Amino acid sequence: MASVVGAGVGSLALTWLLYLRVLPTSGAIGFAVAWYLAFLGVYVALSAFSNPGTVVADRLVAAVVTGGAALVGAALVVTIGFVFVRGWPALHHLNFYVDDMSGVRPTSPLSQGGVLHAVIGSGIEIGIAVLIALPLGIATAVYMTEVGGRLTNVVRTVIEAMTALPDVLAGLFVYTVLIIGFHWERDGFAVSLALAVTMTPVVARSAEVVLKLVPDGLREAGLALGASHWRTVRGVVLPTARPGLATSLILGVARIAGETAPLLIVSGASTFFNKNPFHNPMNSLPLFIFASVRSGEPQYIARGYGAAALLVVLVLALFAAARFAARNRQVAR
Repeated sequence: MASVVGAGVGSLALTWLLYLRVLPTSGAIGFAVAWYLAFLGVYVALSAFSNPGTVVADRLVAAVVTGGAALVGAALVVTIGFVFVRGWPALHHLNFYVDDMSGVRPTSPLSQGGVLHAVIGSGIEIGIAVLIALPLGIATAVYMTEVGGRLTNVVRTVIEAMTALPDVLAGLFVYTVLIIGFHWERDGFAVSLALAVTMTPVVARSAEVVLKLVPDGLREAGLALGASHWRTVRGVVLPTARPGLATSLILGVARIAGETAPLLIVSGASTFFNKNPFHNPMNSLPLFIFASVRSGEPQYIARGYGAAALLVVLVLALFAAARFAARNRQVAR
């Protein structure tokens, strides 16, 4: 610990002297990078005085990894803090949570209007997407792990390719097939289909991993008791993997909760609450955020950042729930 503190103080003084006083350089980012590199050099030099090379190498790698983790954590904290600070003027108004934007102009004060219509719209769209993607994803995972066959590698390759494809392609697919091909209007159901296309490979990949973790002894015990293969899968494998499948669902929902590109293509914006996903446009949090922050009006921009803060809380809560479920599954074992 003393070597870390000494290296930090010494490298800070050295960087200040060279970066700000000797060399013709300036800028906070450049100073931070130079300080970090100087810290690594000084830390390695101090460690080399009383430790063998393997220990020095381990400490260097630990410092690099710790620095990377600290950088990512700092970026996350700064981003969340920035969103909440910009959205606070709207967040502390009660109407922001219980009203919609019908009859509210972009220049109206923040004491009018809210994002309830966008929150409920996102909930309806995500709910329909879950009803479509969850059975398809789990069925695909069951096929890849329990059935097998010549098409297993093909299906796995397709799932991996779908996971890597840009999300905007899901919106283009639904727009081309449903809206243009079948003259379907832009509504919440079209958005749900696009989100389901994005969510299905995520659920399938994570569910496949979960099903592979089920011990083969449980499958063999079910077969030994006279159960058929599908009865064993339905009565033994899937119930055993239920906590992991719940985690797959949470990760899939977190994946699509903030999607914006598909919504811009297949969804129409609205300022009122629409509870029918099959008729008329249905707003959502990502679409509301996109429309608000590019409006140019300070009040509307504040509403957009407030909605972004709500979306951040939702996504963080989903990831925290996934981690909690995974930890409980490990403890149960």
